[in-house]
Parts: sequence; C-alpha cells; structure tokens
Amino acid sequence: MELAQLRYFLDVAETEHVTRSAERLHIAQPSLTRSIHNLEEELGVPLFVPRGRNIALSEYGRYLVKKLAPLVAELDGLPELMRNIANLKNETIHLNVLAASTFLTGAIVEYKRTHPDIKFEFLQNTPEDVYDIQVATRLIPPQGDHPAENCFICHEKIFLAVPNTERFRSRTGIRLSEVMHENFISLSDARQFRNICDKLCQHMGFKPNIVFESDSPTAVRNMIASNIGIGFWPEFTWGELTGSQILPLPIEDEGFVRELVVTHRMNKTDNRSVLEFFRFLEDFYRRGQRHEISLFHD
Repeated sequence: MELAQLRYFLDVAETEHVTRSAERLHIAQPSLTRSIHNLEEELGVPLFVPRGRNIALSEYGRYLVKKLAPLVAELDGLPELMRNIANLKNETIHLNVLAASTFLTGAIVEYKRTHPDIKFEFLQNTPEDVYDIQVATRLIPPQGDHPAENCFICHEKIFLAVPNTERFRSRTGIRLSEVMHENFISLSDARQFRNICDKLCQHMGFKPNIVFESDSPTAVRNMIASNIGIGFWPEFTWGELTGSQILPLPIEDEGFVRELVVTHRMNKTDNRSVLEFFRFLEDFYRRGQRHEISLFHD
C-alpha cells in the first residue's frame, strides 16, 4: 500500500463520491477508481458498496477509516514536529509547563535580570523530546523510586484555601471530613494538580462538589476570596496567601503532599544555557520553598 493510495481512499470515504474526490485531489477519475480497486484487491475485501448513484463505505471500509485516519493525521503533523525539533537548536529555551506556571514565570523574571539575551517559550503538553525543560507534578511515589540524573524533585504540601471569615479565622488546621460537603473551587480537570487532588479526595471517600473550575489559579483564588467555596492550594508555587482574603489551612489528614518534577533534556548542540537555567531553577525552587514555608508558619 502506498501513502498516496491511502490518502485517496480517505478522501473518497469522506465524500462517498469518486468524481467529487477526483476534482478535490486534482487527478483523473479513472486513475482514482483504479487506485481504489487496487487497494481493495490488495486487502482482499470491498471497501465501498453501491448506494443509489453514489457509493458508501462497507463495514471493512469503516474499519479501515477508523484505523487509518489517526495514522495519516500523525504523518501530516510530522513536518511541523520536525520544525519544532529543529528550533531547539536556537537560543530559545523551550519549557513544557504542566504545573507551577506562576512560580516558573517568577523564576524567568528574576533570571532575565542577569541574562537579558536568553529567550523562553512556554509550551504545554508538547510531544516528548520537543522541549528543553519540563515542569510536571505528581503524587509522591512509593519508596525506592529514585529521581533520574536529569531532574530534581521538590516536595510541596497541599493546603486547604478557605475564605477569611469568622468560621475559619481561629483555625490552625483542618480535616477534610469537616468540609467534604462544602462547595469547592478548582482547576479544570485537564491540569495535573486537579487530578492529584481528585485522587486524594477519592482516597478520603468523597468526591468534591465543584461549583466553579478554571485553568487559572488566579481565578480560583478570586472565587475563594469571594466566599463562593473552598479549594486546594499548593504550599508555595501559586504564590502567597498570608494577609489576603484567603486563609491557607494545613490539612491534618495524611498524604496531602505532591512532588514537583523538573526535568531537562540534552536536545541542543550547545546545552550550556539550558543546564545553567536548570541549575538556577533548582536553587530558585529551594529558596521559594523555604520562604513560603516560613510565611505559613510565622
């Protein structure tokens, strides 16, 4: 089977009309008909059946479309993917940001003060290998899981962010059994932190009643401050809550800790700028972690 032959089949499968597909593909109708017949002979099954003056996919044709369409789409995306890989060789540091975007932005601002010529590009959910540094999050894995040489890991407690009201103002900690029936404000379910919190709540035996969700931690913060609900808040990477309209209460139940995993890849011809920023990030995260912990426990 040739790639062009498979593309011709997918087009005819979409139009269910050989003449119309021939016009779209800019080939002669007899050539297109012959290509489809050759493909059917090679596979040994009919891909189309007559339907009035037109044709329709047979059960074999429908199955082939289901299997073939994603593969061809992936092939069509290869040129852009290869261009992205080629772009890794320039002076831009490509960051695949799956978690802690607010804190990472702060790191870049500080780094640019002494490295004004370095450029950064934020990516999200990029294919493997098409980034220089990735920031992700996960629950703490079982003991014995050691980090790879190209990554560093920070632990971060998960607090319960509640409105600064009389009900919570005197509290120094809280158990989720006290608030499991409350309304929750949350990140959208496409975010890794949301998935972690959902799993922890499931382990506690309940599913949060989420009344508002957003991709933005700022939006989550504003809704909690407006007394619309409560929500989970990473200890330091989303910024400081002390002195605001929100109280960060330590969760007294076990397990409310996540890992931040920062990984670098050796994709460039010269990786010195990537490695330098990676080392800076490690120091920045450690400093930020210590600073925010002291704020929460003053």
